[in-house]
Amino acid sequence: MKFGKWLAQLMLLAVFVAAAIPAGAGKAEAAVSSGSADIAIYLDGEKLNSDVSPYVIPKQYVTMVPLRVISEGLGAGVDWNQQTKTVTISNASTTITMTTGRSYAVVNGSNVALDASVQARAGRTMVPLRFVGEQLGLLVNWEPKTNIITLLTVNNVPVNPGTGGGSGNGETLNGVWVSTVYNLDWPTAGSYGKSDQQREEFITLLDELQGIGLNAVFVQVRPAGDALYPSALVPWSKFLTGTQGKAPDYDPLAFMIEETHKRGMEFHAWFNPFRASVDAKTDTLAANHVSKLHPEWIVSSGGKPYINPGIPEARQHIIDTIMEVVNGYDIDGVHLDDYFYPSSGAFPDEAAFNAYNPNGLTIGDWRRDNINSFVQQLGESIHSVNPNIRFGISPFGVWRNQSVDATGSDTKAGVTAYDNMYADVRTWIKQGWIDYVTPQIYWSLSFSAARYDKLVDWWVQEVRGTGVDLYIGHSPYKLGTTEAGWQSSQEIINQLMYNKKYPEIKGDVFFSAKDLRRNPLGIIEALRTFYLSIL
Repeated sequence: MKFGKWLAQLMLLAVFVAAAIPAGAGKAEAAVSSGSADIAIYLDGEKLNSDVSPYVIPKQYVTMVPLRVISEGLGAGVDWNQQTKTVTISNASTTITMTTGRSYAVVNGSNVALDASVQARAGRTMVPLRFVGEQLGLLVNWEPKTNIITLLTVNNVPVNPGTGGGSGNGETLNGVWVSTVYNLDWPTAGSYGKSDQQREEFITLLDELQGIGLNAVFVQVRPAGDALYPSALVPWSKFLTGTQGKAPDYDPLAFMIEETHKRGMEFHAWFNPFRASVDAKTDTLAANHVSKLHPEWIVSSGGKPYINPGIPEARQHIIDTIMEVVNGYDIDGVHLDDYFYPSSGAFPDEAAFNAYNPNGLTIGDWRRDNINSFVQQLGESIHSVNPNIRFGISPFGVWRNQSVDATGSDTKAGVTAYDNMYADVRTWIKQGWIDYVTPQIYWSLSFSAARYDKLVDWWVQEVRGTGVDLYIGHSPYKLGTTEAGWQSSQEIINQLMYNKKYPEIKGDVFFSAKDLRRNPLGIIEALRTFYLSIL
């Protein structure tokens, strides 16, 4: 049906229904709450405008919306029978009839109770949103704190969203970072030395994340030059027992992988590559910590110790620790964050620069070359052992500003991956050293200095035609903050909808698990609803 003809039919229907509503219906309208803020409706990420605002019927708690909000989204047919005062809404598989003043609808021939039937407001036909929407195949999410309704068109709902080894929703990866440093996401500090409690905590975490619709976890297994697994090279992490070097009575990594795979989810081992420790204190470090075994490798910057990327032996040490996991565990991926060089402050590496710079590079190019060598060698090592393990990196979201490099993004970031962290991500992508890249695009669609959509556009162009997959890193931890755009969970949903424009985007990863689990602004229900639709 042509859009103009469709719209005219809807308007005519609205007039017919309005004329047919009995006078007593005005009392129902009068009972509608008038003091609440206007309700906003988003259909598949796009805001829908209406000259008649949706409203909630008090005590019944039924949200009434203009008929066109639903019908235009689904392309359903509509019909008004003046004699019976009945509205009929239908699509290929469902027919709904609702009659003015009747407490039930007829859905495919069966009577279904209604909390509220058809009403009229300002000459428009108003129908109960959740009932009609769900009957015709829309996923409906109501966020009362912000008065936002999210409607999603569903083409095919998976039986068990979030399962299937990373392909639960249209072959997309829906992941989350699980931080162990400082016991941020798992395990809790109260579980030190209590293996049963740690196991239960991780099982609960997985169940909650999968319930949202996620199908992959990126678990930090090397938080501070240590390990969440038995290693011949580095000590046990203190975030397991409270004491670095003290072994738990189980293998946490083996347990986590087993539980993750039980649920059909992917397990990516996340490594902080060049962080030596979380602070400058050395008295609590284990005797086999890199800071004690090789103090000549350590550079202090901003009060924190780093393993110097400019020393070849130090780089190889990190590769060796990662390869322990590659060789010993059934992981789906090796994941690095952006912990290369610090983004600000002095980094006194002059001695290494003079000793390991045979090509006479500038300090910036030399540092980038150090990281490039590390990324290339690590990728080759992983794939030589198991080509099925995916190797990816999550860099800072801005590679370079356009003002500095014409091929950079239209942003005004104070820090960039290339110039401050010496991460030459473009080279990694073009050379095929990584299987995927997950830029941390932690800004909203309305943040002018680094707009989400502009950065997504830029990263899509970078990976296009290279064979490198693109996952987008999202920041639910910003929900509810005063930064522009983060006053509603709809911001995250709109970002996910924007990503659907591009086949190059193969998934999303959220930072971090705790920020999803605390459910700021109703993000859990919003994501659960979204992930029931095919991305």
